Amino acid sequence: MLLTLALLFAANVIYAQSSLKAGDKLPLFVLKDQDGNDFVVSEYIGKHKLVIFFYHKDDSEMAVKEVCGFRDSYPDFKAANAMIIGIGNGSVESHKAFRKQHNLPYVLLSDPQNDALRLFGSKTGFFHDMRDTFITDLGGNITYTYRGHFKKGEIYSEKVLSYLRTDGVN
Repeated sequence: MLLTLALLFAANVIYAQSSLKAGDKLPLFVLKDQDGNDFVVSEYIGKHKLVIFFYHKDDSEMAVKEVCGFRDSYPDFKAANAMIIGIGNGSVESHKAFRKQHNLPYVLLSDPQNDALRLFGSKTGFFHDMRDTFITDLGGNITYTYRGHFKKGEIYSEKVLSYLRTDGVN
């Protein structure tokens, strides 16, 4: 038992050292969107501030709260010239149904092998269910990261919006 706890602690320390942070460049990636089209993140650098959030299983209670919080605040993100990008490890088909069911106006990307998750240094696996969000400026530089659990989706999106409003990422 003590060995297990020590290993979990060590994994968290290693994780904390490898997570992307403000000042880092956005890692470039290509993933399939909910319609099966390639989403090439580099095509959006310079056009929008990017709000990239990782979520867990489609239709899980926390994922629904998270994605709907962003949905409900979508006009505010759009007014801030921010493009919302949700990334989960579900299939393209699962994301398509999830997006339709919850009337999500933004893209959901399928990351079945957690490749993007690893590029960002986000946690995966048992005991690793934090929600990670990254905001970039127009130059593709990460300006803000937010990690946490949320029981109310509106709190999650409001934290991100608050940053966009107060720090005026350009």
